[in-house]
Amino acid sequence: MSLAEIDRALRELRLSGISATLETRVLQAQASQQPFLETFSMILQDELDRRQSRLLERRYQQSGLDERKTLSDFDWSFNPKVPRQACFELHTLKFVADSDNALLIGKTGTGKSHVAKAIAYNATLQGMKVRYVESDTVFAGYAVETRADQDRLLKALVEPELLVLDDLFLAKRIPDAAAELLQTLVHQRYKHRRSILVTSNRIVQDWGRYLRDSTMASTILDRLLHRSKLLEFEGKSYRLREAATRLAVTEESDA
Repeated sequence: MSLAEIDRALRELRLSGISATLETRVLQAQASQQPFLETFSMILQDELDRRQSRLLERRYQQSGLDERKTLSDFDWSFNPKVPRQACFELHTLKFVADSDNALLIGKTGTGKSHVAKAIAYNATLQGMKVRYVESDTVFAGYAVETRADQDRLLKALVEPELLVLDDLFLAKRIPDAAAELLQTLVHQRYKHRRSILVTSNRIVQDWGRYLRDSTMASTILDRLLHRSKLLEFEGKSYRLREAATRLAVTEESDA
């Protein structure tokens, strides 16, 4: 077979990793007189690397994340009270391996969502199935969905190894149907020992008021907090700082 025929065969076999680098590997082997097994192992590794890369990209695309946040681009110096060490501990994903939950509670703008997204993104890089949602948006939409769509959403939120519920109770109130979804979701994931990461600027003692059902809130918190890491975020708002910086730049340009 010619190189072109081999390339066509590789594409038919869906060996795109080998196809992409085969010509380079052949030239490399000829130039350095590599043993066949060494060349063959490099070709196979190219295929494995390509498949792993595509898997990780697919995990990211399916996660619902809209940006690839990391802890390295987080400004830890701005808010010294942010629990840095505990954030890095969550970033190791040991809490997911242990089937624990994590609650990031504190003032708005203090970096809870950034940390949560960084943890979720790292989980996709480790090959985990992750689902990130903006809580109030999803819960508000759930209330007006058909029963079939509601069932599909519940399944999609129960199955991943890590679920991130960002900005829970941002709007203080969620529809009754959504409150029932939250209770079912927490119960199902607790039963299947799958981790939930929640961020909220509402202290847990007030959740009953936002759900309009203190018994439901107790049931939810009982399962969330049973095996949980609770991190408190205090300090100044990153968003206000960024807004002030943008305003200062605008004023300078207008001067």
